[in-house]
Formats: sequence, structure tokens, C-alpha cells
Amino acid sequence: MLMTRNAPRTGLWGELSRFQDEMNRLFDSYGLDGSWPTFAVTFPAINVWEDGETVFAEAELPGMELGDLEIYVTGGNQLTIKGERQQPSLEKGIWHRQERSFGAFARVISLPVDVDPDKVEARLSGGVLTITMPKSETAKPRKITVKTE
Repeated sequence: MLMTRNAPRTGLWGELSRFQDEMNRLFDSYGLDGSWPTFAVTFPAINVWEDGETVFAEAELPGMELGDLEIYVTGGNQLTIKGERQQPSLEKGIWHRQERSFGAFARVISLPVDVDPDKVEARLSGGVLTITMPKSETAKPRKITVKTE
């Protein structure tokens, strides 16, 4: 059987076509056109962890320089990383594939505890930004002495 746009949807091809229609409606409901470039991951990817004294954040920022970034701690527990990744210009030639995102970005992360904004340090090495944020004194664990009677 020759399939054309006007052919009835039957059998396996009909089911696949209906499935594709449903997926298109799903993507459309989220404002996406179904193409992969618009279905992007949040940039930059960030890991956050803590030990007894410090909260750490690590962000993947390939091709960025520390001077291209703005890092803020506000409200005691809000980390903001802002920047702009410039798109390389082509003197000659045309793009065939462009999967890396470019342009301005901002990520705001809620930290698990308050940190001391005056002691925050940032280091960029090998395309990885590492932010070290000492916990505020009120957020550090305190050992409680138990008294006996």
C-alpha cells in the first residue's frame, strides 16, 4: 500500500502517525515546536554540596573567562551566576550544526543554608567554575553540652 498524506491511517503506520500527533500536541502545549534546539538544558549545569563549614558550587562554563561572569550572594542563601557566552564569528564559511548555546544567561540557586557573602571565593579552571562559600556562623552546627543532674 502506498502511503500519501490523504491515505487513511490504518495499522502500524496509523498508530505511529497518531503517536506523532500526540507528541506534537504535547510539545506545543509547552510552547515548544518539537525541534531539539528549543528543548535545551538549563545553562550552566550546576552542582551544589556542603560539608560542616562550607557550601560549594561547581558550574560548567567552557570557553568563559572569569571576567565575563558576575557572581552574587544575596539574602544569605541565594547564589546568582550571570554572564554572556559570545558566539564565534565565521570569517568564511557557513554553519552546518550549532548545538552549543550562546548569549546572556543567569542562574539563581537557593543554597541549603545561609553563607557569609564577604568570604565567598570563585575560581575558574579548565572551564569549571568553583565557588567556595563559608557558612554563616548561625548556619554552622554547634555542639551542645549535655549536663547531668
